[in-house]
Amino acid sequence: MKSVLFVCLGNICRSPAAEALFRERCPHIRTDSAGTSDFHVGEPPYAPMATAAGARGIDMSDLRARQFTTSDFRNFDLIVVMDKENRRNVESLRPAGNTTPVELFAPFAAEGTADEVPDPYYSRDFDGCLDLLESAAIGLQRKIS
Repeated sequence: MKSVLFVCLGNICRSPAAEALFRERCPHIRTDSAGTSDFHVGEPPYAPMATAAGARGIDMSDLRARQFTTSDFRNFDLIVVMDKENRRNVESLRPAGNTTPVELFAPFAAEGTADEVPDPYYSRDFDGCLDLLESAAIGLQRKIS
């Protein structure tokens, strides 16, 4: 495994936090994050998420939102999505014949109880989201190492 792309809706909360967490654990793997929408292209991570992550020593200051594109299928070995709607949106752009895996991130968590990573932009539970993302990052690291 050489590269992983993390995807959520706006690329300002879940996917940049997942990217930042995972790149700390696996600096030898190229990471990026993207959103299925163009709502926040060019913006930094959402301030409350960046603050919650920063309190854990996770730096997301270099990240900027971008939109998922069809070229991401050929540029990454694995695409990890935060929820089933993200998966549907990503899969709708899959080029014919492409076999890049698209997997939900939450099931990598040790607890194995969540199917999806809830969006803290709406729930306001940034710490709960980060707890799940950290656990899933550990699980993904174990799977690909």
